[in-house]
Amino acid sequence: MGVFGALNAAVSGLSAQAYALENISGNIANASTVGYKRLDTSFSDLVGGGRGAQPGQLAGTVSASSRATNGIQGDLQQSQVNTYMGINGSGYFVVQGKAGEVDGRSIFSGDDLYTRRGDFEVDKEGRLVNGAGYYLMGQPIDPVTNNVSGSVPSIITIDTSVIPAVLTDRIQYEGNLPTTPQTSAKLAGGDDLLDAALTKASTGAAPDGAAAGQTVGVDAISADDEVAFLNSSIAGEAITVYNSSGTPVNVQMRWAKTYEDDGSQPDTWSLYYLSDSDATGANAKWTKVSDAQFDSSAANGGKMTLPSNDQMTITALTVDGETVGDVSLDFGTNALTQFSDSNGRAKISKLTQNGYPSGDLTGVSVSEAGRLVAAYSNGRTRELYDISLVSFSGEAWLERVDGGAYEVTPESGEPIAGAQGRIVGKRLEASNTDIADEFSKLIVTQQAYSANTRIVNTGDQMLKEAINMIR
Repeated sequence: MGVFGALNAAVSGLSAQAYALENISGNIANASTVGYKRLDTSFSDLVGGGRGAQPGQLAGTVSASSRATNGIQGDLQQSQVNTYMGINGSGYFVVQGKAGEVDGRSIFSGDDLYTRRGDFEVDKEGRLVNGAGYYLMGQPIDPVTNNVSGSVPSIITIDTSVIPAVLTDRIQYEGNLPTTPQTSAKLAGGDDLLDAALTKASTGAAPDGAAAGQTVGVDAISADDEVAFLNSSIAGEAITVYNSSGTPVNVQMRWAKTYEDDGSQPDTWSLYYLSDSDATGANAKWTKVSDAQFDSSAANGGKMTLPSNDQMTITALTVDGETVGDVSLDFGTNALTQFSDSNGRAKISKLTQNGYPSGDLTGVSVSEAGRLVAAYSNGRTRELYDISLVSFSGEAWLERVDGGAYEVTPESGEPIAGAQGRIVGKRLEASNTDIADEFSKLIVTQQAYSANTRIVNTGDQMLKEAINMIR
C-alpha cells in the first residue's frame, strides 16, 4: 500500500467523518422539528489489496452512508390544537403538496407523499395543511351510514355549510310512577271523580277544601279545569323537541292516575301534555296522549301491561301553534314501571329525543378512532373523514423530501393501506433526535477526524524524509 495508500486511506477517513459530522449537524439542527427522523451514519471498509487471509492483504479506505431511523418513534407531546395529531406506533399520513392556484383555488400535484408530521391546521379553503405545506388526505364518511364511502384517499375538505334541522319523531321515556301519587286530590276508592266539567270515573275523595277525586280518561283539559287537573296529577317532566324547520318546541307532560286497581281493572294512568299555554275558558289547554296500565299482582307487580308494545304515539303534536307531527313515545322494555315511592312523584331516569335544530360549524377535532369530527353550534357532532394511514414493507428505504415527507422507492415497496399505529388527537410527535446521544457521537467523530489528520501529517513527514534521501 505504501505511504500514498496510507494518505488515501486517511483522506477517505476524513471524508467519512465529515459525512458523519454533516448527519450529526442535521440531527441537532432538527432536534425541535415535528416528526423528524434522525440520520445515523454507517461506515464500510474498502479492501485495498490482497486476497483472503494472505499476509499481503492490506487495510483499505472507508466509505460512509446514511442509515434511516424511520421506524423509531419520537415522543408524543401534548398540544392544545384540536387538529394536531400524532401516530402512536407505525404508519404514515398520506399527503400531497400544493402545485399552485387557479382562480384563487388551490391545485395539487397529484403525487402522494407520506409523513409523520401531524401539525395540521385548517386553511381558508377548509383543508388541513401541516407546517411544511403538505395537505392531509382521508376517506369521506357517509353521514347516513357512518361508514367509509370510498376506498381511495382524497384531499380532506371540510364542509362549512349549515347542517339542516332534523324533525323529532321519537322520544325515549323511562322512569317510575308512584303507586300512590302525591296530589292535592287523594285516592280513596269507590267514588266518582271531580265534577261535571271533567269525565267522572273511578275513585277519589278530596281533603277538605280541595276538589274531589282525580281526572280520568278525558281527551282534553280545558283552561277552566286546569286547577283541578293540576291538583290531581303529577309532573312527568318536560323535553324540548324540534319541528321540521328546527324550531324548538317545549313539551311539558303530566300523569294523572285515573283508576286504582279494584280487581276488575288494573292501575291506570293517563298521560297529558300542555298543548296551549294561552288557552282560556272552555278551550283545551292540556291534551291527552294515551293510557298506561300496570300489573299490581304479587308476581308481576310494577310492570306496564298497556300499551303492550311499550310505545304511545303523540298524534299531531302541537304546542302553542307550533306543529311537530306524530311523535312516538318509546318507554323501552320494562323501563316504565309503577312502584311505591315515598315522595309520591314520578322519577324519570331517561328522557331524550332524536331531533335537533340547524347548526353552524364551530370546529373540528380528531377522535380516538382516527376520524375527523366536526362540531356544530346546535351541539351535534358528525364524523367527516377517516384519516388514512399506510405502512411500508421497507420503510427504511423511503426517500426523503423537504418538510419531513417521503417518497416511494422500488426498495421501500408500495404503500399498504392500514397500519399498526393509532392516531392520537391533540398530540405532536417530536423529533427522535437525542441531543445527548448526538453530542456523544460528535465527540467520537471529532476524535476520529483528528486521528486521520495525524496520519496525513505522518505521511507528509515520511515523504519529506524520502525526498531528503537524495539531497
